[in-house]
Amino acid sequence: MIPVETETGWQSCPSCANRLQIFIWPTVRQNTNAATALSDQATCFFHPDKAFQACCQRCGRFVCALCDLQLGAEHVCPACFERGRGDSGVEAGKAEWRYRDVLYDSIAVTVGWGWILIWPVIVAAIPAVIFLHVKYRKAPRSYVIARSGWRFWAAYVGLAWLPLLIASLSFTRWAGRH
Repeated sequence: MIPVETETGWQSCPSCANRLQIFIWPTVRQNTNAATALSDQATCFFHPDKAFQACCQRCGRFVCALCDLQLGAEHVCPACFERGRGDSGVEAGKAEWRYRDVLYDSIAVTVGWGWILIWPVIVAAIPAVIFLHVKYRKAPRSYVIARSGWRFWAAYVGLAWLPLLIASLSFTRWAGRH
């Protein structure tokens, strides 16, 4: 159903018939006056002849005024915008650009070592670290921070050090008696 535009902006809701006044705010602002780059000036990733205006906050690419898409206070390049917009409809909540900066390996390390502060939490920490490792070991990494999978293994060390320490002390005590 396409809403009918009125002079006053008031419309009737098709479900409940209440009268509503609707304002549509532009979500994407685009500047169309891109400056030509000088020889020693940073240039746009997509237009090498245009001067750099902003940095994409998703991938870090330099973009010119033509390519700079401003989503509120965030600057996004066209490639990242399309990648995030490509998951529209039913799967809209899983848009890649929204969750790209979640560093699951850091969450696993925090859970793997954080249980020390409140020790009964280890009951939930062990399955949580295993779940994060299995589900997100191949998740997209951050564009800005170089990541590798070692943090997941560091989380396992955080979970295992105290039980291994207790077992080794018990073994040395037992071996000392025999």
